[in-house]
Amino acid sequence: MSKSITERATTAKAPALPADVAAAVTAAAGKKAEHLVVLDLRKAAGFTDYFVICTGQNPRQIRAIADAVEETLGHMGVKPAHIEGYERAEWILLDYFDFIVHVFSAETRTFYALERLWGSATTVDLHDVAAADPARR
Repeated sequence: MSKSITERATTAKAPALPADVAAAVTAAAGKKAEHLVVLDLRKAAGFTDYFVICTGQNPRQIRAIADAVEETLGHMGVKPAHIEGYERAEWILLDYFDFIVHVFSAETRTFYALERLWGSATTVDLHDVAAADPARR
């Protein structure tokens, strides 16, 4: 019998997320991104260190989430190497080399199921990120 996603993926308590990944999470949350997840791919032989995955309710919100992430990181001097999917806004991918931000529609996220595909990755506990965000205090 195969293990479920929750049995395979563990929740990482430490170390803390890199500042740019945490800023991307905070920016997405600020635009009401749903089902926000960070996967730590460093031990999963991934081509990047982290995936930030979230869902928007419609194309306008999906673009707003991607714009907020790009703007927030831009203020930190971090620019994406590549952006895909902005026009259709069903899956916007922001590639920052060390991490990739995926902003999905609900249907597209279910179809591609990145959390299942990368089941050997560690799911990062985002409670510490929310607690460190001064806007949430």
